[in-house]
Amino acid sequence: MSTQCGKWNFDGRPVDPEYFNRVVNLLSPYGPEGQNFYLTSNVGLGFLAFHATKESRREIQPHLSHSGDLITWDGILDNRKELGEELEASVAEQLTDLSIVAAAWARWGTNCFAKLIGDWALTIWRPLEQTLFLAKDFIGTRHLYYYLRPDCVNWSTVLDPLIVLAGCSFKLDEDYVAGWLSHFPATHLTPFVGVSAVPPASYVQIRNGRVQTTRYWDFRPGHTISYQRDRDYEDHFRTVLDASVQRRLRSDAPILAELSGGMDSSAIVCTADRLVARGCAPAIRIDTVSYYQDGEPAWDERPYIAAVEQMRARVGCHIDVSTHTVLNYRFGTDCPELTPVCRGTGSESVKHLAGCIASNGNRVLLSGFAGDEILGGAPSFIPQLADLFVEAKLVALTRQLSAWALSNKTTVVALLAEIVRAFMPMRWRGAGSGAHLAGWLHASFVAAHRTAFSRYPRPFSLFRSKPSFQDKLQTIEALRCQLASFSATDLVLCEKRYPYLDRDLVEFVFAIPAIQLQRPGQRRSLMRRALSGIVPDEVLNRKRKAFVARQALVDIRSHWSAYRELTENSILVDLHVIDGIGLLDSLAQAKAGNIIPLPPLAHALVLEKWLRHIRPFGFVASLPGYIRSNGKCNPAVGEPSISAESLANERR
Repeated sequence: MSTQCGKWNFDGRPVDPEYFNRVVNLLSPYGPEGQNFYLTSNVGLGFLAFHATKESRREIQPHLSHSGDLITWDGILDNRKELGEELEASVAEQLTDLSIVAAAWARWGTNCFAKLIGDWALTIWRPLEQTLFLAKDFIGTRHLYYYLRPDCVNWSTVLDPLIVLAGCSFKLDEDYVAGWLSHFPATHLTPFVGVSAVPPASYVQIRNGRVQTTRYWDFRPGHTISYQRDRDYEDHFRTVLDASVQRRLRSDAPILAELSGGMDSSAIVCTADRLVARGCAPAIRIDTVSYYQDGEPAWDERPYIAAVEQMRARVGCHIDVSTHTVLNYRFGTDCPELTPVCRGTGSESVKHLAGCIASNGNRVLLSGFAGDEILGGAPSFIPQLADLFVEAKLVALTRQLSAWALSNKTTVVALLAEIVRAFMPMRWRGAGSGAHLAGWLHASFVAAHRTAFSRYPRPFSLFRSKPSFQDKLQTIEALRCQLASFSATDLVLCEKRYPYLDRDLVEFVFAIPAIQLQRPGQRRSLMRRALSGIVPDEVLNRKRKAFVARQALVDIRSHWSAYRELTENSILVDLHVIDGIGLLDSLAQAKAGNIIPLPPLAHALVLEKWLRHIRPFGFVASLPGYIRSNGKCNPAVGEPSISAESLANERR
């Protein structure tokens, strides 16, 4: 995954080459295979390379087009052959992704973005119109940030230069904090007010010092795929899964795939092996990495991992993550982690993974992320029943209600009540309607940021698309937010790819009947049927991975004083974000063995740890409770923070 960056001075001042020298100091660990910069008058673009395909090694970036536009591209183009044919490029297979993207831009302008299928982030500077374009793929697998100031705009695929080289402190974005405490922040947010991210399926246009964000693509609510037989759905699913995995095997180095023992990662590994054996993909080596945690008796994945390893006659790298608790969630001590999702520089498991990648020579990591959400793993069948309800298909609704009631050991009346509640605003749902909000959140903070706290789940509408389609859109948006919160790490240099977030595969899932994905008593119905004989039966037929966070509860009991300390002198309490007494009470309940919602609690504690970590660097203005060791308080807005050179030296 290569890195892009740039700067545009609106007032015509020449870009200082020293600025890009400082950027290189910060970003060179992410792009160790060459840096190239193009400076012209008041605009500069930079590209730091990390190559994952043979074609990318032939690219020269920034790319200067025939029309004078400057382009930097970080990504992999899935439909390069189809686009090459449409652009009448007879040697499309020999072309680089960048050259195809440049040709598409020259022909279609901003309309080309919807045609670019794959994982990508793109920067285009158009000097004739004095306009900058920043764009990302439909799901947001790559990052692209920008910081707009009155006199200039800076952008980068890594936050570091935008924050470290700003020469000032920032206000903490409370909408970001609210998003982090409710689920994950909205895709356009960062922790720093004024620094934004390009949203997925969108492009940002900057002209005359003004920003305009435009959505270039969205799912089609009326698009449906209907077959007479289950077998046809299964064949179609195998086709799109094969295509997705094949696209993500495009590399000139051995591939590393996560193998957790669950159905998602196992399906990717087994499909990849099958494609290579058939000659449908490069004859590359496919390595695996698996994680285990002995402290969780409900999470013994090794028998299922072993079943896949036995099928492929190869054992992968196994990493112990038993110490992964909130208390051991460590940020780097010398270098700033600019989001609460840390780079893992203090984690032994991350160091183990980095060693595994280095020894294997991997450049691509395949992840089973989102398979559960996309393919019916989440046990929510209410949306498909709501479809029958709004369509007044009473016979089918009655039959399905009876089947689901029997499967879930409940009553038809109770399910009907759930369907009705799904259309009601959260405040009308009666007892338990606020269950998604932690009781220790400060009421005034929740009221001030109600949009962030009410993002999930939203009630269904009677006047839009089918409820199941609305539910899928919410799922996709939640995944986008989660991806946007991930943080790149220079410790693990590997391009992460997500087969279950392939656009063609996701569109297929959106278009088929919901009953294909999940049936009464048959979770993951389509996946289980379609992959029979491809994935080991032990994995396909296993029960849902029940996960009770026993280790987290044991950790709270064992380190009670440390957890309690996180609630004392709390930055979040001083900011009136959380109620310290309420948070301590929730921790005490967990210590006593009571079942409480752990994810919101973990998010709050991680956020507290991150604020304590970031405070000494001076990047966030006016965080309470910190005084430097030399007796001086945090730098205020406008005062310089820690130098880029010192951070770069520490990072080395």
